[in-house]
Amino acid sequence: MFTGIIEQTGTVVELVRAGESARLTVATELASRLRLGDSIAVNGVCLTAIEITDNAFSADLLKETLYRTTLGEFARGRLVNLELPTAAGSPLGGHIVQGHVDCVAHVIAIQHEAGSETTWCLAVEVPDPQMRYVAEKGSVTIDGISLTIAKLIPNGIEVSIIPHTYSATNVSTLKPGDQVNIETDALAKYAESLQQRPQTTLTLDSLIQRGY
Repeated sequence: MFTGIIEQTGTVVELVRAGESARLTVATELASRLRLGDSIAVNGVCLTAIEITDNAFSADLLKETLYRTTLGEFARGRLVNLELPTAAGSPLGGHIVQGHVDCVAHVIAIQHEAGSETTWCLAVEVPDPQMRYVAEKGSVTIDGISLTIAKLIPNGIEVSIIPHTYSATNVSTLKPGDQVNIETDALAKYAESLQQRPQTTLTLDSLIQRGY
């Protein structure tokens, strides 16, 4: 599990395609903290480190990852957000992030908030199937960053970016039209799933049938 609090940014070294899969290599100081088989989130996508050097790691990308995320379009030199899994008992600084991206979205706009020269407003489209999982003041993960939804707009959401997030993540590199990874709130998806399941009424007969 992750929390959406980015630890460092890294730089894409290469992306090598092989049929319907690919291997991604990222240069980062976090490589020194990885062991073979460890998980690491890259732009919000949970990956497994399968090769590690002192200053880089590699991970395999399968068909589903290439289809559902932006990772298959990475070019050499691209800045990416990185986060190691949250250890049990650690403070939950952001929100529950699984590293399971729901969809790719486009940046609509990124600009200074009205009356401010330090904070930014990032507007991102959210495809219709995912809009039901977002709510004003709720949580969303954009390229692995835990953010609070400031406003719902007709075709997406707006989030506010504080100066630290702007400088410590890849947000400073984004421009209108860029693609980003979106993971909506896992709790909202589980709540919907529970509501859609048939409701069971417990009776004496039903308990007997179940062996009680």
